[in-house]
Amino acid sequence: MSLDALIVDVDGTIAETEEAHRAAFNAAFREFGEAWEWDRALYGELLKVAGGRERIRHYLERFHPERLKDPNIDTHVRALHARKTELYSDEAARLPLRPGITRLFSEALKAGARLAIATTTSRANVDALLGRTPDEPALDWFNVVATGEWVEHKKPHPEVFDKTLERLGTRPERCLALEDSANGLEAAKAAGVPTLVTVNPYTEHETFRGAVAVLSHLGDPDTPMQVHQGASHGRHLVDLDLLRQWMGQATS
Repeated sequence: MSLDALIVDVDGTIAETEEAHRAAFNAAFREFGEAWEWDRALYGELLKVAGGRERIRHYLERFHPERLKDPNIDTHVRALHARKTELYSDEAARLPLRPGITRLFSEALKAGARLAIATTTSRANVDALLGRTPDEPALDWFNVVATGEWVEHKKPHPEVFDKTLERLGTRPERCLALEDSANGLEAAKAAGVPTLVTVNPYTEHETFRGAVAVLSHLGDPDTPMQVHQGASHGRHLVDLDLLRQWMGQATS
């Protein structure tokens, strides 16, 4: 099976960013005088809502519906989220990438496959995370960088994958998506893209029906890989040969 492109999510997939996002939200709330504090359990629930501004509004609907009567609430939410993005950007480039990311991306590029980002986070967040050294994944590694600004509908809607595939000019079955969440998997499946899931502490409890495999990470000599779903492949590292094998099984 030919692999034309690897289409990857960002938050929780390229790096475990969610704690940095949560800390930035809480810091922004304090700066704006809001007595809101998102602990890990609450944030795990809020992550089911894609998009930072959407997440704040969902929180208000659930816990502070009276605030939505304020005619200036939309402006307030936008300002809060903009400040949160600034605070996150200060930390993002220092976050370590998940095990195996740099190795697999490098292998894909050397084999002539393309890399694409399909995320519904903001372009600012992507830029902040991928402001890295030349030997690590950076924006110029990717042929397409599709972000939340590209779409009207965020994951689990497939729009961001549909637009990424259109820009790549290839068919979904010739690509493989790399995701970390059920929302991401559902979006990729709806676009027809076989999907490998690498879970993180916020998503390991989710259900991933239809993934080609569900792993703890892509493989690292110093970090044992756990297989959460799918046949054991007997390897310590996920490589292109294994991805092609899984793609073939998914489309047969």
